[in-house]
Amino acid sequence: MSLQMTSEFQHILRVLNTNIDGKRKVMFAITKITGIGKRFANLICKKAEIDITRRAGSLTNEEIEKLVAIISNPKQFKVPSWFVNRQKDRVTGKTTQVVVNGLIGKVREDLERLKKVRAHRGIRHYWGVRVRGQHTKTTGRKGRTVGMPGGANPK
Repeated sequence: MSLQMTSEFQHILRVLNTNIDGKRKVMFAITKITGIGKRFANLICKKAEIDITRRAGSLTNEEIEKLVAIISNPKQFKVPSWFVNRQKDRVTGKTTQVVVNGLIGKVREDLERLKKVRAHRGIRHYWGVRVRGQHTKTTGRKGRTVGMPGGANPK
């Protein structure tokens, strides 16, 4: 199947401060937006009534605006609350889909809160070591050397 390009085909789309490749299919192209995975991309394409086999470069401005509207306010389009990536925010108590800069800020706030309350996870983040219970004796040394300088048998 060859890629058919018309006069209104866009090779690069700018959506939510992210460059999207117009040659990829819509569902996979919008996963380039931070905070949107394959399943959520599939869902918003269905809610916007966009064929997922279409190329992203062939989308009209109205379709792009509808995708952005669904991403920014999924509850209005009857997306289940368990499907979004920010459920019961600690500060606001709201359930929302957070993308791009908002997601980066929220993760940073969460880590700062963990460090502030001196939680185990926060301390591990502060130290820069593995957080989720992985073994650290031999793996993940990030370029640190093992043993004495010069080796065990210097000559």
